[in-house]
Amino acid sequence: MSDAAIREFCERLLTDGPSGLSAGDRRLLEKMATRSHVARNINAEFDSQLTFGERLSDRVAAIGGSWTFIGTFAVVIIVWVVLNSLVLVSWNGVFDPYPYVFLNLVLSMVAALQAPVIMMSQNRQAEKDRMAAQHDYEVNLKAEIEILALHEKFEQVRNGELRTILERVETVLQVHLAADERAARREPPG
Repeated sequence: MSDAAIREFCERLLTDGPSGLSAGDRRLLEKMATRSHVARNINAEFDSQLTFGERLSDRVAAIGGSWTFIGTFAVVIIVWVVLNSLVLVSWNGVFDPYPYVFLNLVLSMVAALQAPVIMMSQNRQAEKDRMAAQHDYEVNLKAEIEILALHEKFEQVRNGELRTILERVETVLQVHLAADERAARREPPG
């Protein structure tokens, strides 16, 4: 960003005030002005805003999307099929005979209930990711501004040191030139 662009932004900010900025930019500007920390724990902040239903759906999605759930569900289906195909047939007490219509109904109901819950959880995770991305942007922007400020301060210190060294060299040079002139005046030409 050129000096003119920075100047124009600062003049516009001073003229219009922070009202033209987004809430995030205004918050970042306040943090920079007070030289306070921008970093915060997004996970804790996000989790503190969750309702009971949202926490419950996240837990259901975590369980429903695990290998434990898949394995348990596979075992239940196998037991159901074996029980209704082999054991209960021999006792003439079949509960859900082949083609397992009731099992199909139960599986459909589980899928119908589980899918929206998982989608809600995914939507919340996407919102959390957006918050984290915005936070990363704020932290990176503040870090970049701080680095630029440090770079400018370093340049000022370096330029000051160079001026001091140059002044010392000039002083030493003047002393030596004065000494050479005095020595030249004392010696008669040969």
